[in-house]
Amino acid sequence: MGTGLINLKVYKKSFELAMKIFEQSKNFPKEEKYSLTDQIRRSSRAVCANLAEAYRKRRYPSHFVSKLSDADMENTETQVWLRFSTACQYLPEEISLILLNDSQEIGRMIDHMINNPEKFTRNW
Repeated sequence: MGTGLINLKVYKKSFELAMKIFEQSKNFPKEEKYSLTDQIRRSSRAVCANLAEAYRKRRYPSHFVSKLSDADMENTETQVWLRFSTACQYLPEEISLILLNDSQEIGRMIDHMINNPEKFTRNW
């Protein structure tokens, strides 16, 4: 993985969020291990993975945008799981709001990239 991706702000933020979610989900009940815990960890990590794939495909704008769309979808899924985690009282409301706000910021950043791919694909 090149340093360019590691320095990409949205990648850093999504990686940090995935790690925060990982730490918080350690406290989820054991009966959620193969459902909610697994789902929220997978979707939050998939945001980073799709951003990495998008970055490597930036030579091809349509592929770049497609992978960004996948990252956006996974980010939205993460928000749903965060809401379930709060509704089930596995996450305190104040922690959930912080994580949701982080996810929404990531979503805005991804949306900006989708709407302005030329800023990220030129000079390749």
